[in-house]
Amino acid sequence: MTTGQQPVAQPGTGPDEEEPLPTIAEQMADQLGGWRGLLESSIPVVVFVVANIVGDLRPAVIASVAVAVAIAALRLAQRRPIRHAVNGLFGIAIGAAIAWRTGDERDFYLPGILYGIGYGVALLVSAAIRQPLVGWIWSVLVAKGRSDWRQDPRLVRTFTGLTVLWGVVWLAKVGVQAALYLAQQDTALGVARLVLGYPPYVLLLLITVWTVRRVTRESSPAPTA
Repeated sequence: MTTGQQPVAQPGTGPDEEEPLPTIAEQMADQLGGWRGLLESSIPVVVFVVANIVGDLRPAVIASVAVAVAIAALRLAQRRPIRHAVNGLFGIAIGAAIAWRTGDERDFYLPGILYGIGYGVALLVSAAIRQPLVGWIWSVLVAKGRSDWRQDPRLVRTFTGLTVLWGVVWLAKVGVQAALYLAQQDTALGVARLVLGYPPYVLLLLITVWTVRRVTRESSPAPTA
């Protein structure tokens, strides 16, 4: 039996209401895969560095790839997201294949160095042409495809500055690894890969999320009574 009354819409559930942005912690966890993702992505590199110090190159290559495959398989069996594990496995497999072919342990780290150089240059170029890559990544990963920031000059400047920051830091850390690669400092290169991997990434991600959220809040119009 109907009463003829129309249902009352609940506040904040209208079609034009924007969903709130994920919290800083949620965004950080999604990009890093949580503490487990951080740990799992580092284990194959640690295995390679240690195994290469105490043994030969080929057993170290086999051990690192086997660990990466096992991590991906475990995540798949547990029905957990495997994006981070697959990315890590892909990077480990390429480096391992090159090192296996050349017989030089330094080449295990070569794909990461080349990727870092390309990524750093792409960031700086995108900032120079006023199409900051960090802004577009934000649109895809956080803003659900929206690119409203392109109409806000302050956000464009913010994303441009952040993109330059990412590019400079990325080229600086890969420059250290490239110098160690050329100097044939194999063990130091492995340590640098670990130390200069996630720590700078986490710091840059934290700065980016905090800065964009602060600018977004300041740019939002004040609610009317």
